[in-house]
Amino acid sequence: MKLTELPAFAPGLVTGVIDTHDGDLISNRLRELGFVDGEPVRVVGRGPIGADPLLIQIGFTRFALRRSEAARVMVEQAA
Repeated sequence: MKLTELPAFAPGLVTGVIDTHDGDLISNRLRELGFVDGEPVRVVGRGPIGADPLLIQIGFTRFALRRSEAARVMVEQAA
């Protein structure tokens, strides 16, 4: 599932980042920031209008990502 579909505060694991086109700079940057296979992730907040941006916690770091950016990150819900 996409990171945008992960329920709030539910634990998840990153399974990959999808490139939307060749040389996708945003996807590359997400990987550099730590969105790599097996990394624990959770959605800890959503913006007030259209749930944009999303507040994402990966490890001990939090990022505000637009929904379009978060949709590039594939996750599986952890137990």
